[in-house]
Amino acid sequence: MKKIRFGIIGVGNIGTVHARYLLAGTVQEAVLAAVCDNNPDKHPAIRRLVGEEMRLFSDAREMLESGLIDAVIVATPHYDHPGLSMMAMRLGIHTLCEKPAGVYTAQVQEMNACARECNVVFSMMYNQRPNPLYQKVKDLIDSGELGELRRSNWIITNWYRSQSYYNSGGWRATWKGEGGGVLLNQDPHQLDLWQWLVGMPVRLRAFCQFGKHRQIEVEDDVTAYAEYANGATGVFITTVAETPGTNRLEIVGSRGKVVVEEGRLRFWRLRESETDFNARWQNGFGEPECWEVTIPTEPECSEHYVITRNFTAAILHDEPLIAPGLEGIRGLTLSNAMHLSTWTDDWVELPIDEQRYFQLLQERIASSVEKNMASRTLDASGSW
Repeated sequence: MKKIRFGIIGVGNIGTVHARYLLAGTVQEAVLAAVCDNNPDKHPAIRRLVGEEMRLFSDAREMLESGLIDAVIVATPHYDHPGLSMMAMRLGIHTLCEKPAGVYTAQVQEMNACARECNVVFSMMYNQRPNPLYQKVKDLIDSGELGELRRSNWIITNWYRSQSYYNSGGWRATWKGEGGGVLLNQDPHQLDLWQWLVGMPVRLRAFCQFGKHRQIEVEDDVTAYAEYANGATGVFITTVAETPGTNRLEIVGSRGKVVVEEGRLRFWRLRESETDFNARWQNGFGEPECWEVTIPTEPECSEHYVITRNFTAAILHDEPLIAPGLEGIRGLTLSNAMHLSTWTDDWVELPIDEQRYFQLLQERIASSVEKNMASRTLDASGSW
């Protein structure tokens, strides 16, 4: 059986997760063939992880040109994602990029153009898309079971991060090193799922708090309000400083409501649409008959290896990608819009003004403070 030979660029928190499942043979048609990290201080720990026989590089280009790999997982800090991904693509290496694809949308446009020109498979590590709970929600929406969408609310506050987490790397939570906070680091999965399920809004107003709860430059608390072409609305609330946190997605349509919370999906179905009921009802108080319907779903699964397995199958068997690189721009557009709305204290219409966003981001990068601290690899097992 042919196996895709993988390399990993960046063996930090999440790169270590990828290395472990590849070394364990969890993806049957894939094998870890090489790893790369440009921090020599981490090499002894990486060597203990991958063994003495694994090729360990300090230079990404050297690994990409080594002939040892067919595909690469880019798991470095955010600003490096576009450049390293496109370097790999131009060398004919299939590319699986950790979230987010980049820091600003113009970068991702360039990445997708490069993937097309180089004729390589390009996918995003959106490992929440295969989750059976969200797969079923999408099925309910796409099949018309919810009717016309009216409202969505996502409260995602179970991203608790202590100050010691931010102190584990000089690049973390700075405009220069990361380009954002909770929206860029923790929430790309939810922002991707939000637009994947209910579509992209036409305009958005956001309130980002920068360094409100932690000694960081970037946002650690966000509330955003979105409006859609059909009149629907959405609210997205997130922070890294609440515990116990909440992860609750609620979507309401003209024919019912779906809620995903605590690993469970609940669906309330109206016997007739709210629109039809409202048109015929003449008795004042009253509402459509409603049933809570049990929806069978497979056990919840959001493991990273599911995306890697799909990516591998796309290379070998032309299997459709769960998270095509082409779609990496949409969730990032939402986070860029939230920043831009806060920076300008105004509504932002989508698609956003990419040049304006880039200009304001550069202003913040210019005043970004260098953090002098030793980098530490933390245990990210169980992380999204």
